[in-house]
Amino acid sequence: MTANDYKALAQTFWKQGYIVIDDFFDENLMSTSQSIIMSHFGESPVYAHDEQFIQLSKAEVVPWFPQREGEHHFDTIEQDPRLIALSDVILGANWYSQYCMVMFSKQGSVGQAWHQDCPPEDATQYNLNRLVYTKDINDDDGGEVYIRPHSHLSGPLSKGPLFEDFEDQVVVLPKKGTLILLHGHCWHRIGEQKRNSRISTNYRAAPQSAAADITDICVYRNMRYQFSKAKVVG
Repeated sequence: MTANDYKALAQTFWKQGYIVIDDFFDENLMSTSQSIIMSHFGESPVYAHDEQFIQLSKAEVVPWFPQREGEHHFDTIEQDPRLIALSDVILGANWYSQYCMVMFSKQGSVGQAWHQDCPPEDATQYNLNRLVYTKDINDDDGGEVYIRPHSHLSGPLSKGPLFEDFEDQVVVLPKKGTLILLHGHCWHRIGEQKRNSRISTNYRAAPQSAAADITDICVYRNMRYQFSKAKVVG
């Protein structure tokens, strides 16, 4: 990629609130990552969040933070020069990495309801989701990514059905090696996992202006939830 390529992608990101780049990562690297992830989870891991959060948010996901446990394989992806360069032009100088979070959805899970990853009232306080896919997401399995373009500029999620379809939503089926960059204020959800398991890995980052705990409160259509206190706060 050239400097102009990065600039053009950043412009698209700030206009839409997201970008999708297929075949960004090497297939062999993705295969190794997938093998490590499945070795950790197995086929039916136990949910880590409390039952109230799962019932209210419909976020049936099991997280894993591999770098915190000394799994350095995931550093290779995070240190990819192209990913760093793209993050530079989107986030500006002195941005920082937050954490690497692998997300596992079991077969039969409802997915994730519409949400924003952090409160949207202050435009300077946001995170960047850098989502990497180590296996294909397809129609038969489910787990599609639903995004409302431009919604990072629309303020808080409206009240309403947790899995409502919108006329302007886009549905993305990431492939093995796909990179999705998604603004933390952008409205998004995940479809039902009808078959097999679903894996995605989020290398979250944030601009220098954002607080270190920017993703501690997640915004849903029916509540705001603070993870550090494990409680509904709005």
